[in-house]
This record gives sequence, structure tokens and C-alpha cells, in this order.
Amino acid sequence: MMDVPSSNQRQAWAGQNGWSTTSPPAALCSPLPTFHRLSVGSPSHHTPCYSQQQASHHDFHKDCTTFSNTNDSHQDFLHTADQSMQQMTPSPQVSSMIQAAGTGKSIPPCSLPHVNGGTQLFDPQQTSFYSPHIPYQVVSPPLQAPSTRQVILNGPQSLHQNHLLYSPPLFGQHVNQSPLGTSQTPSEGANIKSPLGYSSNHSSPIEQQPQWTLSPHSGGTMKEFGLNAAAQERNITPQSPNSESRYGLDPELLPSAVKVMAEDRAEWEGKVFISEPFSRLPPLATTSCVVEDRGNASPFAIRSTSYCVPCEGQTALLSRLPLGALVTPMAHQLAGEKSIPLCTEADCVEGCASCGASMCPAMSWQDCGQRFYCPFCGKLSEVKWQHYQPTKGAEGVRVDRDKRPELSLGSYEILRSQRGEPAALLLAIDVSISALRGGHLEFITQQIQTLLNSLHRESGELSADIRVGLLTYDSRIHLYDLSPDLSRPHMLVIAEKDDLQLPLREGLLVSIKDCAGIIDSVLQLLPQLCADSDDSSGVPMELPVKAGLAVLQGLGCPGKLLIFHTASLIESEHTNSSSGFFGTNKPKSIFQPSEATISLAKECVRQGCGVHLFVLSQQDVGGAWPGHIPYLTGGALHAYSHLQGEMDRERFISDLRRTVETDTGYNAELRIFVSKDLRVSACYGLFVPGPSPRHVTLATLDRWTTLAVELAHTRPLDETRGVAIQVAMSYVSESGDRRTRIHTLTLRCSRHLQDTFRHCQAQTLLTFYCKKMYCAALERPLQELREELQTDITEALASYRKHGCSASVSAGQLVLPQHLRALPIYMNSLRKSEVLLPGLRSSVHQRLQQRCQVLGMDACGTATHFYPLLQPLVSAVTEDGSDTPQQGEALRCSSASLDPTGLYLVQSPLTVLLWVGTQVPACTLMELFNTGCFSSLPSGETKLPVLQTPVSVRVRSLINMLDSQTRCTRKLWVVKQGDTCEEALQRHLVEDKSPNGGASYADFLYHLHINSVRLLQ
Repeated sequence: MMDVPSSNQRQAWAGQNGWSTTSPPAALCSPLPTFHRLSVGSPSHHTPCYSQQQASHHDFHKDCTTFSNTNDSHQDFLHTADQSMQQMTPSPQVSSMIQAAGTGKSIPPCSLPHVNGGTQLFDPQQTSFYSPHIPYQVVSPPLQAPSTRQVILNGPQSLHQNHLLYSPPLFGQHVNQSPLGTSQTPSEGANIKSPLGYSSNHSSPIEQQPQWTLSPHSGGTMKEFGLNAAAQERNITPQSPNSESRYGLDPELLPSAVKVMAEDRAEWEGKVFISEPFSRLPPLATTSCVVEDRGNASPFAIRSTSYCVPCEGQTALLSRLPLGALVTPMAHQLAGEKSIPLCTEADCVEGCASCGASMCPAMSWQDCGQRFYCPFCGKLSEVKWQHYQPTKGAEGVRVDRDKRPELSLGSYEILRSQRGEPAALLLAIDVSISALRGGHLEFITQQIQTLLNSLHRESGELSADIRVGLLTYDSRIHLYDLSPDLSRPHMLVIAEKDDLQLPLREGLLVSIKDCAGIIDSVLQLLPQLCADSDDSSGVPMELPVKAGLAVLQGLGCPGKLLIFHTASLIESEHTNSSSGFFGTNKPKSIFQPSEATISLAKECVRQGCGVHLFVLSQQDVGGAWPGHIPYLTGGALHAYSHLQGEMDRERFISDLRRTVETDTGYNAELRIFVSKDLRVSACYGLFVPGPSPRHVTLATLDRWTTLAVELAHTRPLDETRGVAIQVAMSYVSESGDRRTRIHTLTLRCSRHLQDTFRHCQAQTLLTFYCKKMYCAALERPLQELREELQTDITEALASYRKHGCSASVSAGQLVLPQHLRALPIYMNSLRKSEVLLPGLRSSVHQRLQQRCQVLGMDACGTATHFYPLLQPLVSAVTEDGSDTPQQGEALRCSSASLDPTGLYLVQSPLTVLLWVGTQVPACTLMELFNTGCFSSLPSGETKLPVLQTPVSVRVRSLINMLDSQTRCTRKLWVVKQGDTCEEALQRHLVEDKSPNGGASYADFLYHLHINSVRLLQ
């Protein structure tokens, strides 16, 4: 399949694998159909670029991950992603292709290109060997005879334990070898000039790190070992064609995102991370860890793309990594964490009078506590006499520091003295003929009654003070006066749709505590009252939004507007519906909402009205996609094929309850402050853009709302002061309290480029790039965005290769920073996502929906979306006496991980799939599906039968537990091996070739290395 489906089919291999077919001038090389165009093995006329560097013996840093290959008869692709070394060799077919591509030259089989002209064997004298007396010495085994092989096996090791070399056994032999190695003193660093115009001095006092390499072997192709012997050891089936590499690389030997997450969980799960100024890298977003605030905000509230910011702007550009942060102002706090303290406005020490930044631990005190220095504007501010306290010690710490959250904590809230209006819950119900005939109206009113009664019975001031309003619509608007003083409710009909005027205001919103019976009576009578509704062919999508907005504006309060719609939606403009537009330069005309939609969304934002749209019938909305206003106002679009089925009804009930019960902030205003030597250059997320990127206005937000903030240098940073980032969010709570929540993050800065790479995390970069690219899809062609992603990661790897590691790296070694081992797989998954790379079966509606859903995710949800969790259900179905469901250890997202004898759960924030192999025991099928025949199993969207067997109880409990952690209720798909529904599974196996034409992980990583090496020639 082509990368961009269009009438003009490109003949390049790049188009068939999701690769860019264009290259930057004199920089990247595009993968072309023939291998001689790939320049496998550098031509002889190239000037040696690393001749002197390869002769020196530099040390590697401890975050370095190396892949090594030699120009022997085999290709070695080595890595330390899990602090282990593996080998891969191309298949004989690939080797023969390379030989045929060499026009008159003898080209070695599938060797990665060397920048030094010609082909070279790996020289063991170019790197040092391990010495127990030099813990950060470069490690490399000597070149072995063809009959021997050396790998380094992974095992649980501490950070200070020496890494030993082991010689792996032959086939059928156990691993029980003695460590080998000799010592050698590393040589001094040298200035290496960058082709990008900058230089880096490797003699800087940066802590050296271990480097692991591996010698080649011969005697049979390694591909055969990787596919057969390794599969037998793991008791899995050989790889499917989708998971195989075009170059014979075994994907199982490449860096694993699953192993990176498992290592982080082993380090942090169940432990406490101390978040203090200038702290180290936090746990990954996918790791559940308790955070203790000691002056820095939790990483779940603010997460920086790098926890060591470059001092110079040129250094930041040279790294090719984005400089910014992910902001989740209302991040959920885990059990065991202290709640964010609440201070009154009168008792809180005021912040900077010049720039408006709030008080935080980053402020430094002077003149015995009479003034403080603001790092965000660089000015001094006087302290009011009511809040004055002296300082103590040489660091000038106030004596009351530990008693005031604004002086000692990175996150706190200020309760303002001025109150606002409590939030309202406004229900807009479609009462057209289609809603009556389909039975939707009766079902909706019943579920709303049940929900409101449960809210009324719940104890607590918040639930008791909820104000509820009701309106119905067909081609007209029907308002209801629910005042308790009336003998019965009154219905008011508004026929004028262009200029909505409220005939009254009293009684439109009533307290559920006082008027629960009145609301119930109206909901019960709605099907009879609206039996003579107008039979309209469709309803403009703006009509219920305008009516609900008018009610909230008339009463001057924020709230949630829940629209339950059944009839066809009409939109007068912006009705492009052809999916072919996504392969051209016209996608922005489809992704962009109309001007009328943006104008209406702005009015909702000013009022604090969050729109939640429930579309209850299957309809081809085409270009008239109704989700723009809901997502731009902090709401969501929930679509159901029909409400006659049990699964859709259960999903609707769950979505309705989550929407109403989710803790929400209204009329939110975010102000972003950064150190005076930085500036906020852009902000990405689901909101209506304003004039300044450092000031964002949101109608509503919840625990998942996350923004990406991009920063840029204005002048060099002071290495002694560090960098401070503060987010001050003013909002109105559901009870009407006006609050300001402050999050402050203090980071180190360094003049060494290596520190920047060592303090980055792949999941954070993935979330940042995702929000940036999905927002840019409004204006730029999708192919251009995919090329930019490819260029950025290639140049980042080239920059790290040039400036972040030792000059002793050979040209055939792919070098990855320790914490960015999973970055290539994440970037490849982003590039071939349905939003940026449409498939032949991708509809406009689905891609618009997915774009907004992913933009609203936090870092954890984004990482899981682009790398779904593939978990075997073996541990969850074993009878171990546990009442709680257990998740099996996650596997790589590849078809090679699927065993026909097992059950596997594939979960992402939007979908849950249960894959059933053809050889699953009949007893297991009977306990889970109530049938022992594989061919009789249900396929597609389904619901597991409720059985009282241990297997059924635990699997259903596991799915319900995982579903409770997501923002919306997910569909469950049962996928049988060999069934047509497996295409839905293939979209989630991101390490394989995608159905929409995206390249596999192995091929993508192979070409990343080729292009990064070409940049340095």
C-alpha cells in the first residue's frame, strides 16, 4: 500500500512503507527502490570523516545504547536497550540483492554504511575493554574467530555493579561462561566540529559511561536463529510476514518499549519519588508511583521534555530535541499522596508585582526577607508588612518556610475571596419524530431519571447543590419552567432560531435537592408531550448549542451542556467528505472547523460552557462532523450506532455517568511563566487559540486535559540559577468557588549537550510531538508533517552520535541515548497513525474523532495509544485463589508475540481487543464463552457472557478494572485468529507493517541509522 493514497502513484519504495519520498537538500537520504541508491557501504570517493576519531579511545556515557554491525558476511545490530547484546543478520535473499545492486563493485552483504571510505572490518583496537578497576571504561570484546560468538546477557544489576562479558553457548548449551575482558586507558577527548556549524568539546568533565559491543560470528545465518531457536526458547510461533524486516533484522532483538516500561516499574512502582528542585528524571508517565512534593510540582502535573535545559539557544537547536513541557493542571492524585493544600487569599504571600507570577520556592529572598527576586522577570518585589518574616542561614530561607505551602511546595491552591456562580447541568433532548419512533427518547429519559435520582440520594454538599435545567428541541426550542412554586411545570416554545431571546429566567435552573420530583414528572411526560413534534428532515448542529448557551448566559453561570441527539445533523458549509483529500494538500480544509463553528465555540469558552454531544443513531455526517464544538470546549463527542443493542445501551449509561460525575473546572485561564531568559513560543492542545501562547482560556477542563508548551531561548541561561516554569490556573469550581492552582517546576541547566540527551524521556517527547503535529494538521499537509518527524528524529540521533558519545563509535553502530531507546518505535507509530497516514478504509469521521481524542490525552494515555499493551491472560485465568484480576507481563506489540494456544488482551485508551488463538483449549473457551468450539465463537464487537466460572469472573473483572481508568467507555472486540476482524488488531500491532502502508519498526530503525550516518558524511 502507498504511503499517501492518491491518483499519482509514486514508484519509490518509500511510498510503500510510510516513508518520505523527498529529502532535505544535501542531508537525509530517502530510502529508494534499489540498494545501491541506499549506498550500503560508503563509496570510495567519500572523504573520511571519522578517521582520527575512530583511532582514539573515547569513553561512552552511561545513557548510551549502541548497535554495532560489521562488514563481514553478517550484519550485527547490537544494542543495550535492556543492557544486553544481541545479533541479527540479513537473510540470504537480502544479501543477494545487495550484491546484485553493486554496479561492478564487491559490496558486502547488508552491512550498514561506514563513513570512512570503502568497507572495513571491525577493529577491536578502536575501543577499550572492560576493566574492574575502571568502572566507566569502554567495553568491547576482542574480535573472535568465526566459530565463536560473544554476547552480554542481561541480569538484575545495580547501578554501581560492574557489567561483565559472557560468551554465549552454542545451540543446546547452557549459559555458564566466565567473564572475559582486559583493561585499557581511555584517551583524551577532542573538539569535533559539527556539520551543522557548531562544535562540542568531548574533554568536558562529563561522567563517562560503560559501552557494550559484540564481536561478529559466522556459521549459519543469524536470521534463522532469531526466528527459530529464539522462538522455541520462548515457546512462541515464528514471526508472521508483517513482523519480518525487509533486511532480515529480527525485530525481537531491537530495543523494546515494553522492557523500558517494565524496568521503570521495577524501579519505581510501590516507591516514593521525591520531587524537589533540580531533581533527577522522574518515573515514566505509565508508571504508577507516589510523588512527594518537596518544592517541585509532581511530574504528573508538569513534565519537562528535558530535565536539564541547555544554557545556550544554539546548543538547544543542535540537539534537535524540542524544549518544552507537558502541563496537566488538574492531574489526578494517587492514593497515598497528600492532597494539594488550599490557602486563603488573605493568608497567602503575594507574588511578583511586576510580572504577576505567584509565590513559589523558586523566589529567592534578600534584605533579611524584606524583598524577593523573581526568576520569571528578574526584578525585586517588596513584601507587605502583614506577610513579613525574617530569613535565616546563608541561603536566606524564611523562618516560616515549612509552615507556608507557597514557600515550600511546588503545587498549592489559593481560594479567592470573590465567589462565582455554581455550575449548572443543562440537558438538551432531541424530541423529533426520529427520536420518538426509534424509542431513543423513552430510553434517554429513563436513564436521566436514574442518574439524577442517584445524585440526589448521594450525601455531600456538592451533589446536593447541583442545579439542573431541561430543554427539548426539534425544529423549535422548548424551555421548561421547573420552579417549585408552580402547581405544574410550564413549557415555553421558541420558534425564532436566529436570535434566541429568553422569555423568563426564573425556574430554568433549579436545585436537584428541591425539585427532584418535578424533574422526574417532566421526564416521564416528555414522550407524550412531544408526540406531535415537527417532522423535520434534519436539525442544524448549532441549534441546541445556541439554546443551551443562551440559558447559561441569561443566568450568568457556567455549566455542562449535555445534548442527546438522534435526528440527522445539517451544516450549511464545510461539507467535504471524500477521504481522498487526505492524500493531497487539502486535508487542512477538512480538519479545520468552519468560521461559524469557531465563533460559537468562542462564545461557549467565554461563558464556561462545556458541550457534551451524544449522537444516538448511526448517520453519515461526512464533512458535517459535529465534534468540533464539544472538543474545543472541553467536552466530548459520544457516537453510537443505535441504542437498540445491549452493548450500546450499557456504554451510553456508563458514558453519561462519567460525564456528569467527572470533577471539572470552569472558566479556566492558564498563565504560563518561564525564566526571564526563555519565552513561550507556542502552546498545543484542544482549545481556541488566543493572541498569546502564554495565556490560554478554556471553557472546562478535567484530570486528563493536557497542553504542550514549547519554549525558546531569548538569551543564554545562568547555569547557577537553573530554569523555572510556573503554570497558574484560575478557575471556578462546581460549587462556585474561585480558585487559583499553581504548579512550579525548577530544572537544572547545563552547557554540555550530553546532559540534555541524558535527561529526556521518550514518552514525554512522543506526547509533545503528537500534540504539535496534530495541531499542525489544521494548516499543513500531512506528508509534510511525516517528513518533519522523520527529519527531526534523524537529526537528533545524528547530533547525539556526533556530540553525545565517544569518537570511537564506528560508522556501523547505531547509538541511542539510554532513556530514548523507545523513541524510534514511538515516532514510527506516530508517523503511521490514522490521522497522519490514512488507510483505504479510514473515514473522515473516524480520523477527526481520533485526532481530538488523542489531543485530549495526558502523557500516559498518549504513550499507551501509540504503543498498546499486549498482555497474555495466562496469569489472569490461573486458579491461584486471588479474588483480584492479574495482568500478565506485557509483550511486544507484534504478531510474533501471539501464540495460537493463548488468549491475549490488547488495550489502548480507545479500544480493547481480546485475541483468541485457534489452539486455545476447549475447556478454557467453555469457561469464558460458554462454547467449546472455536468456529462458534463470536467475532467483532461483542460482550462476554456472564458466567460464574473462575476464568469468566477474572477476565471480566480485569476488563472492567482497566475500563474504569479511561476517559470514555471502550468497546470490546473479540478477534479470532484468521478472522477478517484481525485487521482491527493489525492497526494496534505497531511494530509490524501497518494495513495503511506504514513501515515496520525494524525497517524504520534501519533507515534511521542510514540517514543519521549520511548526515555526518
